[in-house]
Parts: sequence; C-alpha cells; structure tokens
Amino acid sequence: MTALVLLLIFVDTKWLGTRKTFEWFSTAGRNIKSGLLASSVISAWIWAATLLESSTVAYKYGIGGPFWYAAGASIQIILFAVIALELKKRAPSSHTFTEFLYLRLGKFGHKVFLLFALLANSIVTAMLVLGGAAALNALTGIDITIACFIIPLSIMMYTYFGGLKATFFADYLNTSLIFIAILILVTGIYFFNPNIGGITGLFEGLQLASTINPVEGNSGGSFLTLASIGALIFGIINIIGNFGTVFVDQAFWQRAIASRPKSLIKGFFIGGLAWFAIPFALATSLGLAGIALHLDLSPSEVSHGLVAPITISTLLGEVGGILILTMLFTAVTCAGSAELVAFSSLFTFDIYRTYFKPSASGRQLMRISKYSVLAFGFGIGVLSLSLFHIGLNLQYIYLSMGILIGSAVGPISLSLIWKKTNKTSASLSALFGLLAGIFVWLFSAY
Repeated sequence: MTALVLLLIFVDTKWLGTRKTFEWFSTAGRNIKSGLLASSVISAWIWAATLLESSTVAYKYGIGGPFWYAAGASIQIILFAVIALELKKRAPSSHTFTEFLYLRLGKFGHKVFLLFALLANSIVTAMLVLGGAAALNALTGIDITIACFIIPLSIMMYTYFGGLKATFFADYLNTSLIFIAILILVTGIYFFNPNIGGITGLFEGLQLASTINPVEGNSGGSFLTLASIGALIFGIINIIGNFGTVFVDQAFWQRAIASRPKSLIKGFFIGGLAWFAIPFALATSLGLAGIALHLDLSPSEVSHGLVAPITISTLLGEVGGILILTMLFTAVTCAGSAELVAFSSLFTFDIYRTYFKPSASGRQLMRISKYSVLAFGFGIGVLSLSLFHIGLNLQYIYLSMGILIGSAVGPISLSLIWKKTNKTSASLSALFGLLAGIFVWLFSAY
C-alpha cells in the first residue's frame, strides 16, 4: 500500500499540477470533499484497538461489549463535527487547534493544551504500534522489538514525501480494504466454516458457554444480552476516554482543517455512523466465535488483544491470519500516518514558529515538518517498546486515556463555542482535572 500511495502522490504532483508547498503538506490544500473526508474519518478511527480490543470485550462480556465499544466511540465523531465547524468559522487559516487557543487563551493556555495535544498524539500512536506489534508477533513470530520499528518505518516513508494528502489517499484505500476484508471474514465464519456451524451453531455454542461459564454481572450469565454491568462500565470508560482522543487529538482537527466548510459536517457524520459497523461486525464475529469454540486463552493473551488473531487463525487458518494481519497493518499505518502529520504540525507551528522562529519561511517550515516526522516516528518506536517491557499492554493503555487527556475536552470545547470562557480557569481546570484523575486512579489501585 505504501508503494501505491507514493504512486498516487507522484500522479497528483506531476500530472495533475498540484504544487508541493508547505500548505499542501500540512492541510492538503483545504479542499477535501465529504466522501474522501468520511473515508478518512473512518480510517483515522480504525486503530489496533478497533480491531483487537473490540473482540476482547466481546470475549469478556458477550455481545454487550462490542455494542458499547462501537456506540461509545461513534458519538464523539458526530459531536466533534459541530465543534470543529466553529474552528473553521473563527480561524479559517489555522493549521492546528492550538493555534487558535494561543490567540484565545494566551501563552500559558497555549502551553497547557499543547502539552495535552502532544500527550494525546503519543498515547494514540504508541497504542497503534504496540497493538500492531503484538499481533504481528502472534501471527508471524516476528520479534516485538523489530515489529515496534517496522511499523513506524512503513508509516514514515509515505508521510515524509506526501504529508497530509498522502494520508487521505491511504485512508481511502484502507477503508475500502477493511470493509472488503470484514465481509470476507464474516461470510467465511458464518457460512463456510464447519467448526462454528453457521449462525445457529454460534447461538447454541454461546448458550452452552453461558451455562458452563456464566458471565458475572450479565443477565442470566448470558453472552447474548445487552444487560451487562461489566459492558456498561466499560462503555462509560470508553465514552469518556474517547472524547479525549478525538477532541484533543490534532489528527482529527487536521482533517477538519483540510476539508471544505460545507463538507465538514456531512463527512464527519457519515464517517462516524459508518465506522460503527466495523468493530461491531468484527467483534460479534471473532469475539463471540472465540467463546463458542471454547478457546482456552490466557489472561495475558486476552489483555494483549490477541482474541481476534487467535480466533481467526483457528477458524480460517493461514488465510484468516493473512486477512487480519493485512487489516491490522494497513489500519495501523494509516492512523499512524495521520498522527505523524498531526505531531509535525504541532511541532512546526506551535513550537518552532511560535516560540523559536516566527519569521520562518515556507521552505524552512517544510524542512522542519519533515524532520519532525522522522523524529516522532523513531521516538514512538522507542516509546512503544518501553511500554511493552514495563508490562503496559494494549488494554491498560486504552483504558487509561480518559484519565490522562479527558480533562482537556471541556475547556477546549468551551473556548471555541463560549465567549465568556475565562482563559485562566480553562487552563487550570484541565491541569487540576488531570491531577485529580491520576490521584483517584492511584488511590483506587492501592
């Protein structure tokens, strides 16, 4: 896919007359239509967690898990469109949301929310790489150390040359591939696999599993009920955490900035609604199939998000492994590319140009942007590997996001839509919210 994206970039710049300016690199010309925007939103929201964690919660809580996963991560996209439109109205020439906050909240507020934006970037990208590396290791045997650097390297290649426009091209290809792969997987599991016995066999297997190993907190111990305390608690955590990973993540703001004003609402709405089908369909197939097959998975395998890879390999053998690996790799590289461009924009505009060289030329900004892509890509490989070695798995990082970046959502939104928002209060509330979240987290743990 990397080669295809590079080819599309070549065609766009050499034959279609698009100039490789710094604006093109960071905003894709601010001319993206609703269809391409919708596919980009879907692709940006397809993380390793989308493909792995959704099946994990299905394995743990039954059908309630993927429902709350999908529902809890769709609503933020739809609500975000409304807030992002305000940025387009108030600062149509901005490159980052923190640029606007600099004007709205001053230097202190800018530094506070820049910190949150960089933290969101790092968490999301590390989670992408960590989940992808774990799956790559499980399916191919590649050492996780090597995998943690292979994935960022593949992302850096086309991001370095193509910037945000390359990300949109990759997103379109990735979204198409994901939907085709899911259709093949679901069809293969339900209609052509004798181990499951079709939809009827899956239903009977889940009923038997509910009798043998009932789910604590589920109505009747059933895997087929939405009345699940565990799934509901996960859903609440999911909703809170994912607000932060949308509203505080420059990657989503960058898509809004790159779009036409009239295409923004439509693109995000379509993308948010269509995305629901991906984790729900995948998890209700693989996660529930793992239960019906009575797969004996260790707590470590479950926590590292390996329910989906192990289940599909059991059901469809090498073909299933290739499909899930392809989906994971393209999803991770596409979402990761968006995060690299987002970090590049934050570093270039909000750090380099704002605090070091306000008079920097377009050529200088382009050079700094490309260098920052390389630096962040390498750094995230080191961070992902470090998280793995200290024992922080995909599930742990996913559930911690709300604590670390959730407190910034309210102040950012209010700063855009409410004129009376106090700059000092907005900045301090985000910091105190972070500290309070960490305190409660540590207190509850001990």
